[in-house]
Amino acid sequence: QVQLVESGGGLVQAGGSLRLSCASSGRTVSVSTMGWFRQAPGKEREFVATINRSGDDTYYADSVKGRFTISRDNVKNTVYLQMNSLNPEDTAVYYCAAKLGRYGRITADRYAYDYWGQGTQVTVSS
Repeated sequence: QVQLVESGGGLVQAGGSLRLSCASSGRTVSVSTMGWFRQAPGKEREFVATINRSGDDTYYADSVKGRFTISRDNVKNTVYLQMNSLNPEDTAVYYCAAKLGRYGRITADRYAYDYWGQGTQVTVSS
């Protein structure tokens, strides 16, 4: 069992920044790939960013590429999402996801992930 808890969401002006954190607990040694997804009202959950176990391979959705950065600290069992140059289209509930498997590769496929956090709200005002 793996538990994920997101934090760091909030209200920010357009052009501002936020840093989200996802703290993992439980059998964290079984986790490899981590990801961030988001879901806005009336829309399906969409991929944002992913990172492999060692943190040396990442991939981003085109909509956030160049603005968001995913990173992880395996000592702290925490993954981060640094969000810069935020715009109102980034408003959504952001979810952290974990994929089991020691050698899992980065993936944008929501169905490849095994565990999900409860989400943290990010609201960007114009």
